[in-house]
This record gives sequence, structure tokens and C-alpha cells, in this order.
Amino acid sequence: MERTEPSLAGLPEWGRCGVMGIVNVTPDSFSDGGLWLDPDRAVTHGLELVAQGADLVDVGGESTRPGAKRVTEEEELRRVLPVVRGLAGQGVVVSVDTMRAAVAEQAVDAGAAMVNDVSGGLADPNMVKVAAETGVPFVVMHWRGQSASMDRLAQYQDVVTEVVAEVERQLEAVVAAGVRPEQVVVDPGLGFAKTREDDWKLLARLDAWHRLGRPLLVAASRKRFLGTLLADPLTGELRPPKERDAASAAVSALAAAAGAWSVRVHEVRPSADAVRVEAALRAAR
Repeated sequence: MERTEPSLAGLPEWGRCGVMGIVNVTPDSFSDGGLWLDPDRAVTHGLELVAQGADLVDVGGESTRPGAKRVTEEEELRRVLPVVRGLAGQGVVVSVDTMRAAVAEQAVDAGAAMVNDVSGGLADPNMVKVAAETGVPFVVMHWRGQSASMDRLAQYQDVVTEVVAEVERQLEAVVAAGVRPEQVVVDPGLGFAKTREDDWKLLARLDAWHRLGRPLLVAASRKRFLGTLLADPLTGELRPPKERDAASAAVSALAAAAGAWSVRVHEVRPSADAVRVEAALRAAR
């Protein structure tokens, strides 16, 4: 059975759930902060992720972990642009993970093929204009506020219905502002203004996103709800982020089976294997 997805301007069609590898060019990301601050090391790591099966690489220069403080635009540009340029120059499909319009615009000029804005265009009033003008794929993620305050905003009566509806409204807003529908990817925003229970409910109902008619990005890798699930049964201590990759790959397989367009992960090979297994199983039916 062939996989059918809504069209997405400018990106390859993989015929299966894609795998987006993460390169955090930050000192304070929750699981790999400081590892790839050097641009040459970051580019090398991105190439390694592609060799392990990543279809595209997401480069970010600002941590969005809960409680993280924002960096200046100048610092974010300094971190991101050499890595985007270096990877794109090697033929890698690059996504830039940013909430700033200026960073998005300059990253696209440097070779980025996609803008992954965790605020979905809400944090910077110029972001939607940049997305419309560049014409590259644009991620509209569910977002209720900056990292410093987002945990206080996790208040829902029906998390699935409300999150899908809020993303749908933002999707309509960005399209009304000039972004073409075929540019848009949607993302439930796991861990962003969500409790652990909210994350599980959203994962259990990925089918609810199909009515929006847009590709779905699922970013669960190493997140807190997995650390809580895998906590030490005696001490209650959360499983460390780097020891959550097997669980992350399990989510990747489940997301692929539910029709996700791509998963975003730190450790690529297990998830690359998982989505290929799901695709083979689907083809055999």
C-alpha cells in the first residue's frame, strides 16, 4: 500500500514517514546542550545523522526547554548560519529551528529548505511574512507562550480537541497572511504547555490531525513524559534524556503507523529503522 501525503512545497517525497535529525547549536538544550556548539563539529554531526538515515536535519541555536532564557538575535545568527551553510553546501536538506523572522530569512538565504518555528508564527510578528516571501515549508506548532512560562499554561478541558483547534486557527491565520497551504506542516507541540498526561493523550489521538489536511510532524524525542514513564521504580528518578532513545524510537514507529509525515529525533538510527519497518509492514498488507 503506497503512502499518500498532502503535498509539501520544495521537499522530497519519501514514501514513508520521514526522519528529521536534530542538531542543537546551543549550550543549554535539555539533552545535548554544548555538544555541537563548534560549527565544524555541528556540521560533522549533521552529516553523521544523514549517514544514519536522517532525511533532513533541523538546526537550532536557541533552547526551548522549559524555563530556558532567550538568547539575542545576534547570538542565534552566529550559532546557526555557519552550520546551515555548511550542511546545505554538502547537499543536506536543512530545516532551521527558530522563532525569529530575521534568523529564518538569513538561514533560508544560507541554504535552509524549511523553517521550523515552535511558536507557529506567534512569537515574531514578521515571521509569517518571511515564510510567505521565501515560500519554503513552514511548521505551525501548537504554542501558548515562551519557555519561561509555558508550564503554567498547560490548562485544558479536552487537550486533543483544544490543541487541534488552536493549531487550525493559526493555520488559517498564516494562510490568510500569504503563506500557501502547501507550505504548512502542523505539529502538536508535545511538551510545550502540556502535562505528561496531555502528551500521552495527544499521541494516542494522532488521527485527529488528519482533518487539517496537512503533513504532521511529531517531536517526542527524549522528552520529559518519556523520562517520567521510564523513571526508576524505587527512587522515582527520571530516566536521563540520553537513555530515552529506545522509547523515542517506539514513538517513531507508532507515529509512522498513525500517518505522521516525519518524526524529529536526536538519535537517528533507531527511528530510521523503525519507520522503515513500519513502511515495509504497510507495503506487505
